[in-house]
Amino acid sequence: MDQPTVGILHPGSMGAAVAACAATNAAAVLWCGAGRSAASVERAAEAGLTSVDTLVELLDRSDIVISLCPSAAAEDLAREVVGHRFAGVFVEANAINPERVQRIAGLFAPDVTVVDGGVVGSPPVRNKTPTLYLSGPVAGTARIEALFAGTAVQTAVLGTEVGKASALKLAYASFQKTSRVLTALAVGMAREHGVDQELIEVASRRTDSYLSEPQYVAKTASRAWRWGPELEEAADALAAAGLPPEMLRAAASTLARWDDVKDDGELTLTDALDRLAQP
Repeated sequence: MDQPTVGILHPGSMGAAVAACAATNAAAVLWCGAGRSAASVERAAEAGLTSVDTLVELLDRSDIVISLCPSAAAEDLAREVVGHRFAGVFVEANAINPERVQRIAGLFAPDVTVVDGGVVGSPPVRNKTPTLYLSGPVAGTARIEALFAGTAVQTAVLGTEVGKASALKLAYASFQKTSRVLTALAVGMAREHGVDQELIEVASRRTDSYLSEPQYVAKTASRAWRWGPELEEAADALAAAGLPPEMLRAAASTLARWDDVKDDGELTLTDALDRLAQP
């Protein structure tokens, strides 16, 4: 099928941007607005997505369904899709650990092709080009490669084993996101003693140090509601591999202090550090 119909569950900032890219090679990209926020409606409209009234309609019309939602909701959402007997290609593209994605794959009937996906990078807007890593059956990964061919979403296939893409995503997130948390802690400690500017000066002598980018702390705080659960997933993956998960669990606990500033684009560095200092 040259131009499949694609369903996206659910278009957050990443999901909407990825769906907009998929529209390049799709007959239509559908989303279900029932119960979604005004912000989701606006994002979907900006991305040019086609609204349907129910999840059932989306699943009945879609050849490919891409799940991009907060990691905590991934299994419940997959069970909804399974319950409606979707038959097609299901892309589990959430930041969840390999065991969970394998468990999700096991929920589906044999006639459903489950592809493991992991997006590394920023949403594909303003010249950003994230990579969607894929693993799973060849027929499924080939269809997703074709779907994003020539778009800002690059694809890379890691093999046929479901779980590999999720493992790569979480391995990268473990370092990148924990590093941002450590930056917040370091700057917060230095500020307490009046040496935060000196810390930044020291860090700026090194190339590509997160410590030289304290302005990113506010962005970290606004994304904490998503990053915390992702780090918990990564911690589970470490534990399953016999590696110590405590550092990532501690980072997730730190991020939880920012849960009440979800997607706050007006948050300042001072506000973020003040909230971090409050138990």
